[in-house]
Amino acid sequence: MSTTTSSTTSTASPATGPALLVLEDGRTFTGRAYGAVGETVGEAVFCTAMTGYQETITDPSYHRQVVVMTAPHIGNTGWNDEDDESSQIWVAGYVVRDPARRASSWRSRRELVEELSAQGVVGISGVDTRALTRHLRERGAMRVGVFSGPALEGASTDQLLERVRGGAPMTGADLAGQVSTQDAYVVPALGEKRFTVAAVDLGIKANTPRELARRGAEVHVLPAMATLEDVLAVSPDGVFFSNGPGDPSAATHEVALIQQVLERKIPFFGICYGNQLLGRALGLGTYKLRYGHRGVNQPVLDRSTGRVEVTAHNHGFAVDAPLEGSVASPFGEVEVSHVGLNDGVVEGLRVTGSPAFSVQYHPEAAAGPHDANYLFDRFAALVADPGAPLPPLVNAPKPTSSTTGPTTSSTSPTSPTSTDQKGDR
Repeated sequence: MSTTTSSTTSTASPATGPALLVLEDGRTFTGRAYGAVGETVGEAVFCTAMTGYQETITDPSYHRQVVVMTAPHIGNTGWNDEDDESSQIWVAGYVVRDPARRASSWRSRRELVEELSAQGVVGISGVDTRALTRHLRERGAMRVGVFSGPALEGASTDQLLERVRGGAPMTGADLAGQVSTQDAYVVPALGEKRFTVAAVDLGIKANTPRELARRGAEVHVLPAMATLEDVLAVSPDGVFFSNGPGDPSAATHEVALIQQVLERKIPFFGICYGNQLLGRALGLGTYKLRYGHRGVNQPVLDRSTGRVEVTAHNHGFAVDAPLEGSVASPFGEVEVSHVGLNDGVVEGLRVTGSPAFSVQYHPEAAAGPHDANYLFDRFAALVADPGAPLPPLVNAPKPTSSTTGPTTSSTSPTSPTSTDQKGDR
């Protein structure tokens, strides 16, 4: 079971009775208990995906986060035994508006609410998730508590608010080690083995090594605290850094490992958290987004092809880099290769002096569209020919007043505004 603070408690009995959601700024929402009964505290974030809730809540990147689903009807396909992206549900809590009364999929083995209850995930239903999401967009992601059963009985709103404000913030949190595998394991290549990849697990989703294996990679999945010696021990042709939770500014060990990989000119590919860590390894900054990107419907421009792809995201931090031109680093010139079209956020990096690139989103398509699946082919091509010339980039779109783009410099983030994704929360 995912835990958020030392005060997190739950029981696996079926959820019944009233529940209360309390935001750290004092706003509350009433509803009904959904999943396990008890209390949980985490960071409130919203996910705009209409499908794939099973893959979403088993994504380790959601560790210590209470996920608000913007789609009003959740649970209609139940829960199966094939679509988990890890060994457990990682969300700290779950917020839905209208839970399905009965699953209606031939693949379903049980109801979503049953799985939430069995894994001790405290949730709430009957919430006006549209109003809650609008509040988070305006005020930013913040700590939140969900309370039901004995945790709610006899407690005043002020007492519950004190528990919420006592929860650990996401800023400064180093969480990859809490979700990573403790022991290395191997995912064999499908068909003929073409190359070997050392994949550092920062919260890796199950479909990611499968996508590499489909391209002939023998994937050695290593713990988050793997050393350079651990990486070199598998004789990798390429190194991969996965998605994961937490603040990239706190991941000093992982950043140092990337720098050692870059020094040795080993082809590198990072996604999501791995993109942020590559940015920091190259000397760029990172910052906390006001409310982040979470869902399977985010438009991104690949500036090497001019193609717009619909992509799956789950991140609350981003890389601070100029959209135009390049930035010098000890390992070569760094360029922004992908740009989010909703708000101008940096969605990918590439290094002209090293065989290294990364993207901010999830190309493994679990759950989500397949538009970005080509990135695994791009990595395989990089491994095959690390010195291949890079295609020229097309111009990045200029963020307008209707977007929420960051500044286009590599300086520290500006103060948040109502239309700016940059924030300090």
